[in-house]
Amino acid sequence: MIQLRSILRKYRDILLYLVFGVLTTIVNYLVYFPCCAVGLPAAVSNAIAWVVSVLFAYLTNKPFVFGSMDWSLKTVFPEACKFFGCRVGSGVLETGILFVTVDLLHWSSGLWKIVTSILVVVLNYIGSKLLVFRKKA
Repeated sequence: MIQLRSILRKYRDILLYLVFGVLTTIVNYLVYFPCCAVGLPAAVSNAIAWVVSVLFAYLTNKPFVFGSMDWSLKTVFPEACKFFGCRVGSGVLETGILFVTVDLLHWSSGLWKIVTSILVVVLNYIGSKLLVFRKKA
């Protein structure tokens, strides 16, 4: 039991990021798939889902994953700009991959959405940890 607590404490950020990453992915899918179902192209559906899920991710990752509790404008504005900036990069990559694989090559939308989601979760954690919510010395 003590070892489990030690492991949980050591990897707290990663474990919480995975939990909220899964929730963010669910939010993304809950927007993406209905948009596709009404006939929007995969790239457009992904862009809409991206906006909603990135907002959700910021509002949950800030306090719960990275422990950033300062909601003052002087903290939130630069933090949110960096957060959304990192997400623009991964969002463009994801949308580009979906455009090529689904819209152009007509491969499975569901499969490629899952593949790109895994890539995006890894890239977003690295960006958040190293650039956005890094601990001040």
